[in-house]
Amino acid sequence: MTTGLHPGGPPQDPRPTGNQPLPRQERVGEAALHADNRTRSSVITARAAASFDPVGRSVATARSFVRDTLQGWGFADIVDDAVVLTSELVTNAVVHAGTSADVLCLRSDDGVRIEVGDRYPEREIPLQAAAVNMGNPDREGGRGLQLCAALAGRWGVDYTPTHKQVWFQLDLPERPVGTRTAGPSLPAELLPLADGRVRVAVVQIDRAGAINAWNEDAEELFGYAAELVIGKPLTDLAAWPHTPGTSTGIVEALQLSRWEGSYGVRGASGRVIPVYASHLRVRDTGGEPSTVCLLVREHERAVLQTPLRGQSPDATNSAEGQALDPFEVFIGSPAPDDLDGLLQRTVERARDMLDADSAFLLLATDDETELEVRASTGLPSARQRFARVPVDAGPGRYGSARMPAVHDDLTAVPGAVPLLSGTGMRSVVTVPLKVEGRLTGSLGVAAESPSRYSNEEALRLQFAADRIAFAVESARLGELERLRRGSLSFLVEASDLLAGTLDRDQTLALMAQMTIPTLATWCAVYTIADQASEPYLSYVLHEDEDRIDGVKALLSKIPPPEPIPTPGARVWSAPAQAAHEAALRTSMRSLGLGEPATVSSGIGTTLATASAVGGETVVLPLVARNRVIGMLTLGKPSDEHFRQEILELAEDLSRRAALALDNARLYSERTAISQSLQRSLLPPDLPHIEGVEVEVIYRAAGEGNEVGGDFYDLFPIRDGAYGFAIGDVCGTGPNAAAVTGLARHALRLLAREGLSGPAVLERLNSAILDEGARSRFLTLLYGELWPQEDGSALLKVVCAGHPLPLRLRQDGTVEPAAEPQPLLGVMEDLELYEQTVTLDPGDVLLCVTDGVTERREGTRMLGDDGLTDVLTTCTGLTAGAVAARIMRAVERFASDAPSDDMAILAMRVAGLQKD
Repeated sequence: MTTGLHPGGPPQDPRPTGNQPLPRQERVGEAALHADNRTRSSVITARAAASFDPVGRSVATARSFVRDTLQGWGFADIVDDAVVLTSELVTNAVVHAGTSADVLCLRSDDGVRIEVGDRYPEREIPLQAAAVNMGNPDREGGRGLQLCAALAGRWGVDYTPTHKQVWFQLDLPERPVGTRTAGPSLPAELLPLADGRVRVAVVQIDRAGAINAWNEDAEELFGYAAELVIGKPLTDLAAWPHTPGTSTGIVEALQLSRWEGSYGVRGASGRVIPVYASHLRVRDTGGEPSTVCLLVREHERAVLQTPLRGQSPDATNSAEGQALDPFEVFIGSPAPDDLDGLLQRTVERARDMLDADSAFLLLATDDETELEVRASTGLPSARQRFARVPVDAGPGRYGSARMPAVHDDLTAVPGAVPLLSGTGMRSVVTVPLKVEGRLTGSLGVAAESPSRYSNEEALRLQFAADRIAFAVESARLGELERLRRGSLSFLVEASDLLAGTLDRDQTLALMAQMTIPTLATWCAVYTIADQASEPYLSYVLHEDEDRIDGVKALLSKIPPPEPIPTPGARVWSAPAQAAHEAALRTSMRSLGLGEPATVSSGIGTTLATASAVGGETVVLPLVARNRVIGMLTLGKPSDEHFRQEILELAEDLSRRAALALDNARLYSERTAISQSLQRSLLPPDLPHIEGVEVEVIYRAAGEGNEVGGDFYDLFPIRDGAYGFAIGDVCGTGPNAAAVTGLARHALRLLAREGLSGPAVLERLNSAILDEGARSRFLTLLYGELWPQEDGSALLKVVCAGHPLPLRLRQDGTVEPAAEPQPLLGVMEDLELYEQTVTLDPGDVLLCVTDGVTERREGTRMLGDDGLTDVLTTCTGLTAGAVAARIMRAVERFASDAPSDDMAILAMRVAGLQKD
């Protein structure tokens, strides 16, 4: 928006001069008959102009501009009508016509003329001779001309080949000379009702609060003769309305210099009489303070009540006789209640006060080393909010924002005001905003012509800055407090989310999702595997999902940022440069000026990606345990910058995210190592045994465990002979798994040496005892299997303290296939023996660990009998079906997760296949 304010002086006719053709004029409605005798014939004493971009927010800005202008001229009576008409006409221009709008306010002796112009002249309106049909007044748009006809004294439309201008004239209401305030004329029946003669009680109170004067009207109103009340405190008669939470009472009210309000007085009859009172604190002839109280009956309060009236902007004193607040004089009333609104109005008032082309206001960071742009007017979009400039830009007092400075021509001192570089502004005056000697900001105005300002303008601007500095700082601290409270909640939530997972990929996703869109428009996370590895682009996220692929493709083509461990955010310009170059190349190819591309995603996609990544990009290191494990990259779209509070919040988040990501990495590495070691303890694929079906089900207790204290094995010993084992080491987890590995590998080694079953287990017992303190007792079922030519199978079994194997015959009977013997790892001298069993075709041998038989639900336990009952239902099933049915029965027996390892080994003799 560009504006200009020219108070006083001769009228400046905006119509073309010289040999230029006069604009075509169209007049509509009866008011247009007076078009030749409108404001231009009056003496114009002031004018104000502004231009508004074709965006929706311009309507509100135009309303504020007209309201502030008319209030500054003292035309409060017509402000509301002017604002309504301007709002409708500017809406027609910037919303419906889609062009910029030019608003011109002209002040004359008898009223105000406001002109709203747009650049869409082909929009026609009906001529006066035609039937005028302006549409339905209840519809959303198209009411501007109807409102002009209803509210304005005169109005019309002017046309040129490039512009259309709608104008309206608002006349000032006549005010009788000497009238301070007046109410409207009312019918007699609406006037207040008085009971007989209106009586005004006059009561005077001395310094001690006692009554020393009581007139006849007081006697008539309250029924007390003067001699009965003189010398008594008024508080004895007053019935004060004690409002909860209000400490002011009748005693306090009598001490005020002036007070007006309602309370009650107890009459002689004992009844409380509501009164309206006006108190005035005076001094008597002896110089002693006293209070004069005027009292009327409540329903006659209009006799005393002071009418409410608005403050005149030009008034120098308030209703109480005190000087107006200089802040209100500069900002206007009411002052905006938010920081952004206050700052925007400040720059607009500063621009108008010095008749400048632009104005800007910057706030200092906490360390006073940088200034952050928070409000501007008349500057290009590249100078938008949250851009930062240093406080001290050069040597000398004129290079620092801490002192007032006047620059006659910026072209002679390039870089003196970095914010204005490349804007076309030549002369500028800047002043500091200080609170208690501390720099809190900087206010500046600039013009396109050189040598525009002198020390006098700098002094005026400094006075304005002093008026608003404290209010701006208070509003800034309030906003900062709200931001910090929100930041604390954000960090608490982020910490909870990051602590809730140890999965690396999920941590990366959470890290990016928490930043978008709270902190940035897009985010990229780079990870570093080790010190020798290059940063790897691991995750990309954009608030618009359609832009993610484009941003990822762009970042993949440029080198990653340097992994610098220095804390804090640093600007990374590579993405914006790459986006700009890609958009330029694509545009040139579309015009046939560059090398043809074999594969192209289209100029629209490239330009959209450039716009999404073309703003400020910052990189924050992810440092955990004194090592850079990655970078968090945050970006804004074109012409947008990060504010300091957001960067500080992002830095806090990056520290938490780095620790969570490193914890997830360590957990993943340890889990991978553990799983690799555990898998090495499991036997390889089971061998195929001719004529025998084998099925194994294994469940290790504990999260993440693949191997526990239970184990199984099935391996070939020599031609035609196979060894099998199922055992249970005392305990669970890694310590039990270590003994598991020892037992399984020792069994294979000893069995292949040709030793018998008892000899194998005796040597294994010695090996376990050799482990010393690390040894654990072990229950073990070991056997050797020989398939026979007749389809049966011969077994030799040793059961060392283990649950007995069960044999299921084809007729459904179940019986133990071995006898119990001592377990391993307890005593040195063991005398074990083996038992021989022949399995007929169709028989099943079931071997389990105690995690199956000791499955519990409260006080109940599955036990050997329960396992036998389940096995009797498995007649005719394959080995796989038998193992699965046993496992389902165990799982259904109790609702809790198993607390012990479980292993099931089922072997069924199917018989030899005949050719």
